[in-house]
Amino acid sequence: MYTPEYRMRRLRANSNIRSLIRETHLSVDDFILPYFVVPGRGVRNAIKSMPGHFQLSIDELIKDAREAMKLGIKAVILFGIPESKDPLGSDAVSDEGIISRALRALKDALPGLYVITDVCFCEYTDHGHCGLLHGEDVENDGTLAMLQDQVRVHARNGADMVAPSGMMDGMVGAIRQALDEEGYSQLPIMSYAVKYASGFYGPFRDAAESAPQFGDRNSYQMDPANGDEAMREAAIDIQEGADIIMVKPAMPYLDILYRVKQEFGMPTAAYQVSGEFAMIKAAAANGWLEHDRVMMESLIAIKRAGADLILTYFAREAALKLGQDR
Repeated sequence: MYTPEYRMRRLRANSNIRSLIRETHLSVDDFILPYFVVPGRGVRNAIKSMPGHFQLSIDELIKDAREAMKLGIKAVILFGIPESKDPLGSDAVSDEGIISRALRALKDALPGLYVITDVCFCEYTDHGHCGLLHGEDVENDGTLAMLQDQVRVHARNGADMVAPSGMMDGMVGAIRQALDEEGYSQLPIMSYAVKYASGFYGPFRDAAESAPQFGDRNSYQMDPANGDEAMREAAIDIQEGADIIMVKPAMPYLDILYRVKQEFGMPTAAYQVSGEFAMIKAAAANGWLEHDRVMMESLIAIKRAGADLILTYFAREAALKLGQDR
């Protein structure tokens, strides 16, 4: 009878030894919880494609964020849905816009919460594209000036970090310049440095009411087939002053996440996007997957691939699970 020379199963014999030698550790400190903010009071609109998530008015946002903090979640990212939209996304650059008001209210009610703002225009424009249009194309350099105005407003109203997501060339450099000139040199930038033109964003576009009214975003978001291009995108954003770089989506691009972390060694975020969340929820609802097991496995995979921060709609459920497992 053959006797194995190496017995790897010795260190898998029970849960105690498995936890002692575990290589990757997930923590609630890793999570950033996304929120969708709408005008009004007492508004809690369920997002059908994202079970457990809602469009929230500011008063409801404060209640929800307070409960999230009790679970140990320290950071959130805000997406705004304005009362009215126009071609220039004017609400996004107003001190009375939905995000400005949400920032002031959150920082007043929950000063210990770290509040990140998404910096883009797709939620605010009536055409659903991420900046200034020239015909049916987004004008890159004109959009940079709009992004500068947006981050000035966010910084002035209390943002702890800004996160540009529109994939405009030069966006990080333009934003860094604007913040520094306004005296916000300490405000960090988390850049959506590697954002793919993905089919996994569908539920988000429902939640943020940001689907483009014509065409698509293939001219500014990345081709899913490209990996080396991702390295160039990340390198440029780092050179321009990004403090954290992000890969989005997460699970379909774990190879890219790994490469980015290995190549640059920068604080690296990954966005487990709405489609990833919705697929797990739908499969679990049909009894095809074990919800909590697959939720945690997916998050561990993202962490193992190199993410230091994970933007995830599972933040609350995963935080609760981690607390129960302690």
